[in-house]
Amino acid sequence: MLHPTTPSSQRTYSSLPPTRTLPPTLTSLTPQWKQSFRRRLLTWYAKHARDLPWRKSSNPYRVWVSEVMLQQTQVETVKAYFQRFMKAFPTVKKLAVADEQEVLRLWEGLGYYRRARGLHAAAQQIVDEHGGRFPRDVATLQTLPGIGRYTAGAIVSIAFDERAPILEANTIRLFARLIGYREAPTKSAGQKVLWQTAEEVLPRKKIANFNQALMELGSLVCKPSNPLCEECPVASLCVANETGAQESIPLSTKKVNFTDVNEAAVVVYKKGKVLLRQCGENERWAGLWDFPRFALDSEGPLFVHDELVAKVQEQTGVTIKPGGLLKTIKHGVTRYRITLDCYEANYTSGKLKRTVGKTLRWCAMKELRDLPLSSTGRKIAKFIAS
Repeated sequence: MLHPTTPSSQRTYSSLPPTRTLPPTLTSLTPQWKQSFRRRLLTWYAKHARDLPWRKSSNPYRVWVSEVMLQQTQVETVKAYFQRFMKAFPTVKKLAVADEQEVLRLWEGLGYYRRARGLHAAAQQIVDEHGGRFPRDVATLQTLPGIGRYTAGAIVSIAFDERAPILEANTIRLFARLIGYREAPTKSAGQKVLWQTAEEVLPRKKIANFNQALMELGSLVCKPSNPLCEECPVASLCVANETGAQESIPLSTKKVNFTDVNEAAVVVYKKGKVLLRQCGENERWAGLWDFPRFALDSEGPLFVHDELVAKVQEQTGVTIKPGGLLKTIKHGVTRYRITLDCYEANYTSGKLKRTVGKTLRWCAMKELRDLPLSSTGRKIAKFIAS
């Protein structure tokens, strides 16, 4: 990290005139500051923009799918998912008529499955209410399932080059450091200030490149910790860099207190098939399939045995004879740290329960490849198939 008084951008961008017109508050974003910021940012982006599959076209459908996939997910992870999704559903009309189970199967592993279900529902609404054509304004886009202010702004600006501000994790951090905003950026007051900043800095043209450049700079240079200020094209315009406050801005959120949870999943066999249940609307993996699963309260083989029998019977309607422990999987979901013990069991009697909103079925092993499973369900399926 360079000393705050060292104008690093003079060295890296010597062809751009340096400026010390730093904005101590949002109201002091001068025309000179904004002009310099836009010019430097776009010049940097022209040289450093990553070659990403969703940037090969400004088609609003592709922009939309990529933005939804990128929510809370790393770029490198999204690349392969995006390409598979586009191959299966190349247009919004193809997505609209697809079976939800197929959509979820292609989404499997990305997590936050509500995003996939929202995409599917929004595609149907675009076809039914807009003739398959994407609305070009933020307000209308926000009436679609799963599309908020940021996603709507991204679609409008990147696909149609319309003037619409954006604010997401990378630009929240970038703007907070630029203007030296020291309060919590995710609270309503902080959101108001940063959305106003995003509106203030927008140029009159090249909106698509500008907004993508903002996110790119936040992702590659203005990182959460150890930002690369010596490589930043706007370092001399940044209050945090000027005052040495890069590590304290933006104000970090409270540390998450994790809760440890013990669960059991049971692979129930019957004549070469296994028992699956589809997760209900309000469950963790709504719409996906999973093995019978529940919180595990007992300790010791005898007590666990009785609890497995009782809870599988309660959940599915069938009686089982538990076998041994297959494996233990440790994973995290939001604020929970889960230890999942996976057991084998044989069906002995009973009929599958008929419950509104929840589906139970006996599934042949080969069918597991095509059903959308929970992340740990997929791990179990691979383990029992090996």
